[in-house]
Amino acid sequence: MGLIRDRIMPSNSTDARNRAVVLLSGGMDSCVCASLAARDHDAAAVHVSYGQRTEERERRSFESICERLGIRDRLAVRNDALRAIGGSALTDENIAVPESHMIGAGVPVTYVPFRNAHFLAVAVSWAELLGADKVYIGAVEPDSSGYPDCRPAYYRAFNEVVKAGTKDGAIQIVTPLIAMRKAEIVTRGLELGAPFDLTWSCYQREDRACGVCDSCVLRLRAFREAGAQDPIPYAEAVARSS
Repeated sequence: MGLIRDRIMPSNSTDARNRAVVLLSGGMDSCVCASLAARDHDAAAVHVSYGQRTEERERRSFESICERLGIRDRLAVRNDALRAIGGSALTDENIAVPESHMIGAGVPVTYVPFRNAHFLAVAVSWAELLGADKVYIGAVEPDSSGYPDCRPAYYRAFNEVVKAGTKDGAIQIVTPLIAMRKAEIVTRGLELGAPFDLTWSCYQREDRACGVCDSCVLRLRAFREAGAQDPIPYAEAVARSS
């Protein structure tokens, strides 16, 4: 169990804009967040693999999105702690990923316990090394799966931790999408030219998105409400019914 650095690509950037680090999972929300960060800052991107079912596909999305957005500095790490801890359908093969209609009230079994704290710790550490004053994360509260580490109060509290626990106390965690509905995020991403075609949101498949897990259903609904076509491939039966 541990944290292993897979790859780091330093750059000799002369960009006069402030540096920022963005957490980029490869999903729809993080892609829009990365597009904002790359537009406004000299951005560096972090990706964390944690033994999730679709980790290889998400890693490919991370690399491809960075290429498209021109993000040169990249840090990809593997955190084995979350898989060792388990307790989530995303990291434990003995827990089935439920279809969206099977999820009731409360926190679903796809929640990975305190996952974003692990991600933010890596991003803040790297931001401190790079001299970046912002860490972007694409957390969303409305139209989401109801994960507790996606609530605004969580990020307000985490910012206090960062302020107290870093050398200068000047790094700020930024959540530009947190109050937006998913359809609004799609619309914003289209305005930004976010590379949705390179993203991956499915919880359980890496070839074609299943279309029935909570993440797929929320994504499909968002594109439909935004009046846009989702560009990623879905399972044939889902494609026919969408």
